[in-house]
Parts: sequence; structure tokens; C-alpha cells
Amino acid sequence: MTSQLKPNKIVTDGASEEAIAHYLENHPEFFERHGELLTQLKVPHISGGAATSLVEKQVEILRQRNRKLEARLIDLVEIAGDNTEVSDRIHQLAVRLLALADPREIIEVVEASLREDFDADMSMIVLFGQGEMYDELPRTHYFRSIARDDPAIRAFATFMATGKPRCGHLRDAQRNFLFGQDNSELGSAALIPLGDHASVGLLAIGSRDENHFNPAMGTDFLARIGELVSTAIAAKLGR
Repeated sequence: MTSQLKPNKIVTDGASEEAIAHYLENHPEFFERHGELLTQLKVPHISGGAATSLVEKQVEILRQRNRKLEARLIDLVEIAGDNTEVSDRIHQLAVRLLALADPREIIEVVEASLREDFDADMSMIVLFGQGEMYDELPRTHYFRSIARDDPAIRAFATFMATGKPRCGHLRDAQRNFLFGQDNSELGSAALIPLGDHASVGLLAIGSRDENHFNPAMGTDFLARIGELVSTAIAAKLGR
């Protein structure tokens, strides 16, 4: 009775598959001496199609690797292009803020830049202060001033403690405070601290697209926007 061997235990002239593989791996010159085998040996397709020679199989593997490399390069080029565009937009915001002749226009400039250059569907600038600190600034639907210890600010306690931009979906208390009770169009948002741990305030950018701002996205450019805005407020308004 002949016993069956598993595929990885097949013995040919006393040599196991492992031994053959080990020999070929350590003697690459074997196929230089027996080049005809490269075209004679056939490799079956996983899908069950016609078998191909080792040379054809190697060419196909190289083609697959090249396709992957090309796709990766295209991704990198697109990312670089996107980063360049964002950097240009941030630069334009900086220029507009520096060129302000009237400090009271700072809110309008920031809102317009977010809407026109960063595709914001809605935005809100919140500055912390009491009394007459920001009375010179116009009252708009995208700006409000409030005391830092106001109970409404508790909804942002964790965000302010981290001192870093945050992207994703807002909690109900945050949505209502920033964009009012009628905020059903808000899909996702970015929260940006103004000043160290939001010492000056916070900036919120909203999008109707629920995936536009997501927790996995990079926030470096958002941090730069926050630094620009908070620095401009300090310079122009003396805060």
C-alpha cells in the first residue's frame, strides 16, 4: 500500500520540496546553467487558467509591482499638490490679515477666507472675554464673545485641555452652541484652539459633508490657521 504525501512533503529522488527550494535559493546560478528550464517549466494560475512559463510569471509579477509603484507615486504627487494648495491658501490668509487697516475687519476676513479658500459651509469664531473687550467688533452670525468660565463652554473642556485641533462629529451641546439649534445641515466639523489651550478662544469650521472633517485626517494645516488667527487677534486687537 502506497502512502500519500502532502504537497509540501513530496519527495523527488530523495529530495523534499524544502530541500529543493533551499538549494535554488542558495544557488541562483542554477538557472544560468540551465536557462532552458525557465521557458520549459510551467506555473499554474491560481484562478485555474492556462499555465505560464517561469519567465512569463516573473514578468507578470514585475508588472504588478510596477503598477503598485505607479499608483503610489500618483498618490504622493496628488498629496504634494494638495499640500501646496493648502499652503498657498494659508499664505493668502496671512497676507490678508497683515494688510488689515481696520482691526474690526478681522472677523470678516477670517470668515471670508474660510468660506472662499477652504470650502467652509459654515464657521464660528468664539473669543473669550468679558464686558467691553470686543465691543468694537461687529455682531454677526459667525462671531460671538463669551466669558471663558461660562457654563456653555464646559462642552469644550476636553478639547481645550488637549490644545489641539479636532475633527469629526460634534456633540449636541457643541453643535447648538456654535451653530444654533437649527444645525441639521452640519455633517462634520473641525475645532481649532486659538491661543495656548484655547486661551483666546476657538474657531469652528463646519461642512455639510459628514466625511469632510474626520478624525483620521491630518490637522497640521488647521493648527497653522489657528496660530495665524490668534496671532492676528493679539496684534490687531491687543488681546
